[in-house]
Amino acid sequence: HFAPRRDQQCRRRLASKSEAMPEWAPSSWQSKPALQMAEWEDKALASKVLDKLGKLPPLVQASEADRLKQLLAEAGRGERFIVQGGDCAERFMDCEADRLETQLKLILQMGAIVEHVADRPTVRIARIAGQYGKPRSKPTEVVEGYGEIMSFKGDNINGYDPKDRKWDPERLLQGYFHSAATLNFLRSYTAAADPADSLSIKVDGLKASKDFAEISKDAGAIRTKAKGKESQEFFTSHEAMQLDLEEALTRKVGNKYYNLSAHLVWIGDRTRQIDGAHLEYFRGIANPIGVKVGPSMKNDELKELLQILNPNKEEGRIMIITRYGAGKVEQLLPGHIQAVKESGIPVVWQCDAVHGNGIVAASNKYKTRRCEDIVKEVMEVMAVHKRCGSILGGIHLEVTGQETVTECLGGCMGITEKQLETNYETYCDPRLNYAQSIEAAFSVAREAKRARTA
Repeated sequence: HFAPRRDQQCRRRLASKSEAMPEWAPSSWQSKPALQMAEWEDKALASKVLDKLGKLPPLVQASEADRLKQLLAEAGRGERFIVQGGDCAERFMDCEADRLETQLKLILQMGAIVEHVADRPTVRIARIAGQYGKPRSKPTEVVEGYGEIMSFKGDNINGYDPKDRKWDPERLLQGYFHSAATLNFLRSYTAAADPADSLSIKVDGLKASKDFAEISKDAGAIRTKAKGKESQEFFTSHEAMQLDLEEALTRKVGNKYYNLSAHLVWIGDRTRQIDGAHLEYFRGIANPIGVKVGPSMKNDELKELLQILNPNKEEGRIMIITRYGAGKVEQLLPGHIQAVKESGIPVVWQCDAVHGNGIVAASNKYKTRRCEDIVKEVMEVMAVHKRCGSILGGIHLEVTGQETVTECLGGCMGITEKQLETNYETYCDPRLNYAQSIEAAFSVAREAKRARTA
């Protein structure tokens, strides 16, 4: 009998917040507490770097971000499906033509699989050209032989080698130029590439699958019908964590402000505090935005967050990226769906099926994930959305186009704990390799088709 009173209190708080919302500026986040940000020892150097970044040309166009927002609105209505994926954290050393091409091809191919099998147009978003930072649970860590040193926070903050752990603002400039080089290559590649080549799916790694004959047939059909530049369209995204960097790459276009470092940026589960700096920054930019929502998100808190970030109830503006873990969906997602319904604010639901499924291999202590858990979480999320009358708009995975990477367990390749040691590349979280990613895309596409026709 206390619930109605709590709901009334929440509504009053939301109303007072929306009425009292102060003027926004790209720098207004600085008045709020900010988590997960690197602090610069050399303030003069940091100021010089950020001033330079503020004068460099934007990496993307506002009109492209607006188009993505329209496509996300379609996904929110069930007319399109989002395939988002890429590295946990990009590395400067991977800014090479071959690696970038294989990474983009994988995202395009995963989109094409869903489009062909589920018979639904897709929007393809890569974690690329800016996903250089990573949140850490502590700012320092103890490394044998070095003692307590700064934690590795991604290539645009410091180096992975223990000798390079000082937080260095000049790396922000390196991050910008690596992003620019990446985008330049990917744009020119998609402009020149034959769609039949970029959508030529390699199925050799899936021979152990019970569905191999069907997969081979679908892959052939996808290649045969590949044509037109729309199949090559992609968008960029990253977690906007280092807000001084994001502010420097924010530009006024007309009467709106856009973060023109990427088409879509998202707030991590560790930085989405209601009165925090990240929500303050995100509420003022016109880009489509994402918010990671994990088990710690309270239902009332979600309503409040939506009111701050999308008070005008704009379709395609905000993507709720749920990340619970397989087996936890039923306990958490229905309450979040109900909270969104009660808010009256349109959202695009996306399933991050990797971040809630991290484990440590018992035999060798490698951080890993099971392919089966990843697919299972997507299936559980689809089932709950169907039952609750809401729509799953897409998936969000950490993947690599590299065929020989061994970071996640299982899949029809049957990667074992011992095999993790063969080619464990990541400096951050484990990624599905090429074959595991393609297998996951086929599994999700088949389930999406079943869910629509059932």
